[in-house]
Parts: sequence; structure tokens; C-alpha cells
Amino acid sequence: MRGMVWFRRDLRLHDQPALTAACQECDEVIPLFVFDEPLLQSHKFGSACVNFMLGCLGQLASSLADHGVPLQWRRGEPVKHIVRAASDWKADVVYWNRDYEPGAVERDRLAQQQLSQLGVTVRTFKDHVVFEADEVRSATGEPLQRYSAYRARWWTKWHATTPEVQPIPPALAKKKAALLPISRLLPSASELGYDPAVPWIEPGERSAQKRLRWFTKEPIHSYAQSRNLPAIDGSSKLSPHFRFGTLSPRVAIHEALNALAKGGQVSRIGVLTWIDELIWREFFQQVLASFPHVAEGPFRKVAVPPSREPGPEHDSLFQAWCNGQTGYPIVDAGMRQLNQTGWMHNRVRMVVASFLIKDLRIDWQSGERYFMQHLLDADVAANNGNWQWCASTGTDAMRGYRIFNPALQSKKFDQDGAYIRRYVPELARVPAKRIHEPHLMTADEQARAGCRIGTDYPSPIVDHQLARQEYLTLGKQEATR
Repeated sequence: MRGMVWFRRDLRLHDQPALTAACQECDEVIPLFVFDEPLLQSHKFGSACVNFMLGCLGQLASSLADHGVPLQWRRGEPVKHIVRAASDWKADVVYWNRDYEPGAVERDRLAQQQLSQLGVTVRTFKDHVVFEADEVRSATGEPLQRYSAYRARWWTKWHATTPEVQPIPPALAKKKAALLPISRLLPSASELGYDPAVPWIEPGERSAQKRLRWFTKEPIHSYAQSRNLPAIDGSSKLSPHFRFGTLSPRVAIHEALNALAKGGQVSRIGVLTWIDELIWREFFQQVLASFPHVAEGPFRKVAVPPSREPGPEHDSLFQAWCNGQTGYPIVDAGMRQLNQTGWMHNRVRMVVASFLIKDLRIDWQSGERYFMQHLLDADVAANNGNWQWCASTGTDAMRGYRIFNPALQSKKFDQDGAYIRRYVPELARVPAKRIHEPHLMTADEQARAGCRIGTDYPSPIVDHQLARQEYLTLGKQEATR
């Protein structure tokens, strides 16, 4: 029997359910990746994300070739090419791991329908999450809308089932290679219509495993504290790997829990805090799967202050935020880190999102789109869930009255300004007592620091206290309507 494995956001060999099943059930296995041309042309994702994906694909192709099973690829409309490939290559079965984004769900429905019409069997598997939406529900069977309740039931499910991790299929190297044309070299970013770039986080399955081993050996034990400090390498930085499936969440959670079992200098709170972040990821995935309308708008209609009207002032403020030229150093450092590397520290993501929505009063969808176009780990569920949390429109959203003060966040989590100096070099010589609010420097202090406010670095584009009060006032007015 000949099986075709459709790789999508699962670019690895280890703990890969669709690949494992194909190797167990078929005599011949054909791995295939389809470059989604409509998605590429939409530029919903940016160059950072595409270059990372290509790096992951390159390593996957190399690993498959080492096992004597070359990766095939096509480019175009995915359903059309999957059906055509199954027909051209006389596949008996097509295997894939499920995706939960609304567009992907519809794509897979059409693919399954058309393959069935050809007499080709379709087998799909859970992979991108530990538990799918219908596995973690309320007592009445409804989707959970509060993270605390979801987390409790998630752990109950974990302890009841303890999902296993599958090794690289032993039979993979023993499979007979299908007699197909020699696979072409993967296209470059330029050929796909994107700027070439070296990913800031190293792509590929081997890199993900290496980073996971490093993180769970030591940094995870101080994660509860260090995760909030953007100047240090205190987080796993594995989010792009979860996005493209070069690392499975099952492997990551088992590895983290094993760190507790090894003894020595261990921190239960550090390990469980990190696993909490992975459960948040699953929570947002199940929200998207259960309430697909969130991909296009707010989860719920609530009385929140109205966004700023379109116009020159709106555009000027938004552009300053995008470029990291707001006059608030922690915000500017975060946006410049994003623009330069395709990644941003999670604490800073919350600060810059709060600033856009509540200080500048610009709609959260604009920020959501900008992040999707610049992040290495651009993921619809996580990105949408976090933006709606900050905007107070999501399921378990941050309350509207909670507004981050950029200067206070900066003083608390980047006390010496090391993170700020790294990404806002014009402030490099500003003393620590002024680094968080450089506009308060006197003329003499500006001269000594070599940084003139308003010339070398912008004055604050809004007054935080006034913007905060305006937001709260508008919120009260909206609530009484």
C-alpha cells in the first residue's frame, strides 16, 4: 500500500503521528509539502516567518533524505495539488495532522471530500495540541471560556491519560522509496516573494531539541522570575518551533516534568509556570476551534472605549508605534526588537499592546495584523487570543481598567535599562535613573548623554497619565449608554 504524508505545521520526524501511522500501515511512504500560493500572496505572514519555515523545511528534507525517503513539494492551491499528487502518484491513503484555524478546517474538509471521490482514504491525527477542543470541556460539555477552569481540567485529563511520545518511526528507513522524479531544491524566500533573511532563532527539529534540552537543564528552574526580564535569556524561545511543529507539545511537557524528577536544584514553580504557558497556548487553540468568529472580530461585544477615528493623527501615532518612535523606551525597544528579529519578549508584548490600545486608542486588530506580519512565531490562535486579552474583548480578557504604565513596567522589569540600550542605542549613555523616562533629562543631562530629546530620540507622543484618564472616562461613558 502506498501512503502520502501531507506535512503542514508538523515539520519533524520525532513524535509525528501522521508519519508514524503511515510507516506502520504502508509499504511506500511519500512525504509532501505544499506551498500555499494564495496564502503566500496574501502576505498575512512576513519574511521572518517564511524564512524560518524554509529553514525548518530544509532540515526536514535533509532528515528524510538520510532515511532514504525524499521530501516532495509543490506550489499552488493546496487542495488542488494534494488531490492531483494523490492521483498522479497513485496513493491509497493520505495522512495529515489536524489544524484548527477556520481556513485550514475548510481546506481540509474540501481535500478530504475530493480525495474520497477518487477512492483515496484519508487518515487525520491530533498533533498540534496535547488535547483538542472537545477533549477538555466543562461539566456540561460546553467549551471553557476561563483559563483557570480550562487549566484545571487540562491537568485532570493529563493525569488520567498521560499522552505518550512516539519515537522516529523505526520502519521509516526500511520503506521502499516510491519511483518518483528527483525532488527539486526547495524554493528560496525570494522565489516565494519574500525578502531573504537569516532567522534570529535557529530553525529546524534538531535546533528545537537542543534548545529544549538547554532550557530544561537550568533556565526553567528560575522561569517564574526570569520570564519577566527581557534583558536576559530567561525564556525558552521555542514558540516558533511550536508554530511550525519542529517540536511537539507532548515532548516539551514530558521533558519539563522530567526535570522535576531528576532531583538536584529544581523548582516546581518554575517548571509548572512554563507548562502553564503551553496550556495557555492550548486554551487559545480551543477558543479558536470552538469560536472561529474570533479570527475576524471580538469574541464578545463589551463596552470598551471607542478606538481613535481614522485620519492623519491615527496614522501618525500608529506609524510611530510600528517604528519604535513613541518616546517610551520600553515600547520602542520592544517594537524595534520585533522589527529587527521577528520576536519580542512576552512581557514586552503585553506592554506594547496595552500602549497601542489604551494610550493611543488604536484598534487591536491593527496591532494583531502588524504582529502577524512580523513575528517568527506568527500563530493565529495565540496572537489573536493575546490581543483580545489585552483589548478586553476576549474570553478570559484583561479588564479594561488595567492599563500598563510603560515607565513603571520598564523600571520593574528592566531596572538598569539593559534591554532598552540594546534596541534603542541612542539612549545607550543615558543614566539608569533617566533611562525609563529620558524626556525628564535636563539640558545638561541630555548633553552629557549625547541624546537630545526631540532630535536624537522623540519626546513622548502622548502623555500616559492624560491618555489613561481619557481611556477610563470614555470607558465609563460607553458603559452607561
